[in-house]
Amino acid sequence: MMLPEKLNQFHFVLASKSPRRQFLLGELGIEFVVDTKEVDESFPEHLQREDIPLYLCRKKADAFEGKLDEKTILITADTIVWINNHVLNKPLDAEDARLMLRELSGNRHEVYTGVCLKSKKKEIVFCVKTDVYFKELSEAEIDFYVSTYQPFDKAGAYGAQECLPPGENPCSEDEIFFLESLGKTELIEKSKTPMKGDKGKMIVEKIEGSYFNVMGLPLKELVEELGKF
Repeated sequence: MMLPEKLNQFHFVLASKSPRRQFLLGELGIEFVVDTKEVDESFPEHLQREDIPLYLCRKKADAFEGKLDEKTILITADTIVWINNHVLNKPLDAEDARLMLRELSGNRHEVYTGVCLKSKKKEIVFCVKTDVYFKELSEAEIDFYVSTYQPFDKAGAYGAQECLPPGENPCSEDEIFFLESLGKTELIEKSKTPMKGDKGKMIVEKIEGSYFNVMGLPLKELVEELGKF
């Protein structure tokens, strides 16, 4: 498998300040520029689960209406954490982050990433869900994580890449097959938690589904949908 050749005719714009999304898209070998607009990220209260990131990624794309030519594909994305029938957005401050981690502690939650691909003539919107399981966290572990990693730009106040056991490969079987088929196996190694240092505190016990989705950009599904342009 290779990236669809027809994508070479397009220019790509990633409308995200997230260093994780920029890293992941770059690892695919897709050349892109980053261009963001200030967008109100509020959403109607009745929306639940995947409807929230689908609404928000469309909203982010709408900010570029009339600014795209026929050879440009815009990529917008939004990621949420869903637990106990409500959404966890980015924490407002350290105490808000602690509250979120206490709620996640010892529980399963769902991570949804909505992605909008938009050109002058076409729009594709899709969402991917991943189940994430947290271990029981002590107050000391929560305090350490918040003070060390300052997770204020992350939905749910955590980044999976900082929370896995040392040396663990978090990629799903589908992601491994996908990366191998693209010849991008180095990303598998880069996804493993370092064996040394403060990382790998095993806050996250298990991930079921796409790991890259939890990071903010489901790569396998992204390439599949780009192939439809």
